[in-house]
Amino acid sequence: MELLDAYCARIGYTGPRTATLDTLRALQQLHPAAIPFEAIDVLLDRPVLLAPQAVDAKLIHAGRGGYCFEQNSLFQRVLEALGFEVEPLIAQVRWMAGPESQHRPRTHMVLRVTVDGLPWLCDVGFGSCVLTAPIRFDLTTPQSTQHERFRLTPQGNEHLLEALLGDDWMPVYMISPAPCREGDYEMANFYSSTYPSSHFRHDLIVARSTPEARHALLRNRLTIRRTDGGGERRYLSADELEQVLAEVFLLPVTPDWRPVLERAAAAVWEPQGG
Repeated sequence: MELLDAYCARIGYTGPRTATLDTLRALQQLHPAAIPFEAIDVLLDRPVLLAPQAVDAKLIHAGRGGYCFEQNSLFQRVLEALGFEVEPLIAQVRWMAGPESQHRPRTHMVLRVTVDGLPWLCDVGFGSCVLTAPIRFDLTTPQSTQHERFRLTPQGNEHLLEALLGDDWMPVYMISPAPCREGDYEMANFYSSTYPSSHFRHDLIVARSTPEARHALLRNRLTIRRTDGGGERRYLSADELEQVLAEVFLLPVTPDWRPVLERAAAAVWEPQGG
């Protein structure tokens, strides 16, 4: 019960601890609002450790965030402790990339959770387009969440997740069908955190999704997309980054982050990408 007590306190969950769809929906809404997506340790040349005790120490007790392997491995353990049937899967990220993304390695962890005989896709670790509600794995029709509408389309033996942005369906990731082993995630985590061309090695990437809005930080650019259709975008100095990380993303900023923030603040954007 120690994990469940600490986790529920961290995300502010006070409901029943039963393996029901209502519980699953509540947890998947609260988690991305309380535990932000971030990979600041990678930019500090610190290892991303996936041992349960290391993940719990960082994401629960230290008030930090993490990226998919940390976030979804924690979520998997919580769900299993509640009595859910959970299968860990791996996906190939297609988000905001061109056709070359089809050649990327599989580096994203997701979960398939079975409730009352029905399979649901769950994911609390995908940054600015994270699912804030489980969606049915066995439906191809669009499914609504608090934020975007999503759909899962079979592609051979895989499933493509897409999000509706405006009038366009944007690819998010391609899910492979076979359940993964810990070693698969260890290898993908090592690649994501150490490979020279991994974007986590170069870019400050932080995200937090609340019922009211999605907040996304890429380098020095803060984007807010509100659920009422409004939004804003602005570019931040190092001091402003420090403030936003603490006040918007709820992170315990420490002085050793300052060089990372100064590099991010110095980012220069092409006019068309602004």
